[in-house]
Amino acid sequence: MTQPQSAANWRDYYELCKPNVVLLMLLTSVIGMFMSVPGMVPWNALIFGNLGIALCAAAAAAINHLVDSRIDLEMARTHNRPIAQGRVTNRNAGIFAAIIGSAGMAILLILVNPLTAWLTLASLLGYAVVYTLYLKRATPQNIVIGGIAGAAPPLLGWTAVTNEIHGHALLLVLIIFIWTPPHFWALAIHRRDDYAKVDIPMLPVTHGIAYTKLHTLLYTILLFVVTLLPFATGMSGSLYLLGAVCLGAGFLYWSIVLLRGNNPKAPMATFKYSIIYLMALFMIMLLDHYLLPAMTIFEVEL
Repeated sequence: MTQPQSAANWRDYYELCKPNVVLLMLLTSVIGMFMSVPGMVPWNALIFGNLGIALCAAAAAAINHLVDSRIDLEMARTHNRPIAQGRVTNRNAGIFAAIIGSAGMAILLILVNPLTAWLTLASLLGYAVVYTLYLKRATPQNIVIGGIAGAAPPLLGWTAVTNEIHGHALLLVLIIFIWTPPHFWALAIHRRDDYAKVDIPMLPVTHGIAYTKLHTLLYTILLFVVTLLPFATGMSGSLYLLGAVCLGAGFLYWSIVLLRGNNPKAPMATFKYSIIYLMALFMIMLLDHYLLPAMTIFEVEL
């Protein structure tokens, strides 16, 4: 039961949007846009595409807050969220999610293209409905199956520019899809008791911490291999390959530290590194996309 507190302010509604998560999604969306073209992304796709994607992602986040308000109140990590503490009512949260979600869809439909709009809607429903309402409470593979919704932003950015689904865009989705389980399981290990208390069947709760650590390492190995595919397919060049190998080695290091169990700070250290890893990987991919062709031309002219 939520606890009635002071009236909501704009910060509470901002928190409902999970801004840090949305910003990471937007980073991958923007880079998906730039990876889809050799030159500059059209300004309307860059501005309106990301605005629409951001509003729909924020709406999905608000619905997640709404659905999880009961368990949020019982978990240390989430007990101070606006709905859990009663600062935002369920009704107002629902209205807020509907308004920003509808606005995001209208922007994508009218100012971008229908393909991006419908893919974004599918991603929103995948996270807010399929994952939050069903998978999260139904199976320890919740984050694996539900991760496809959170992996969509680079595809959405790509289609906002090109109006087509390209194999390279799907490769970007695959990278985030494989990245999601080791990223989240590290946090779930750290917060295992919280999830057990509210009967959420996260992998450390149902199969134990040792099992989860092993599978975190296995997924990290798989991620290392998958992140080599942009180079193997000719999508990216040697700068990206160097970055992917170095960043992947760092992720493997933390997964092994986590597995060995000698460092009590390893779960959160692995979780934090995974965020830096994804941001850096996509940024290096973008640099490779634009700098290597320029370097090649420069060398030919010399």
